[in-house]
Amino acid sequence: MKPISSHREYIFASNKNPKSHVNSQPANMALKRMRFGRQLVSHGLRALASTTMNEQSFNPDVIEAALAHVDRNDVKKAYNHAEYLEQQRKLMYWWSDHITAAAEGHVSLAGKKNPKLVG
Repeated sequence: MKPISSHREYIFASNKNPKSHVNSQPANMALKRMRFGRQLVSHGLRALASTTMNEQSFNPDVIEAALAHVDRNDVKKAYNHAEYLEQQRKLMYWWSDHITAAAEGHVSLAGKKNPKLVG
């Protein structure tokens, strides 16, 4: 993606307005084309990421920043303008390694309640 969008604010910029990001529909359509349409939506992937990162004891503020969530606590939002860029970088490297390990079958479901495999 670097050659395509490194000069832009968003990695996945909108085709109609490059100063804005794409919405979730292209990702959902891609999931449908991969035959996950009735099992998974893009927001579910974000929830999976958030849950997994929280279970690994990453800083919740860093996770929320990485997911581009706006803090619902008005006082905290007014005073905390941290971007956590270095911590986000470490989190994203960990997440990338985690996904790779899962794809290669190296992630254990031991200790998980009622694990479900989708196939």
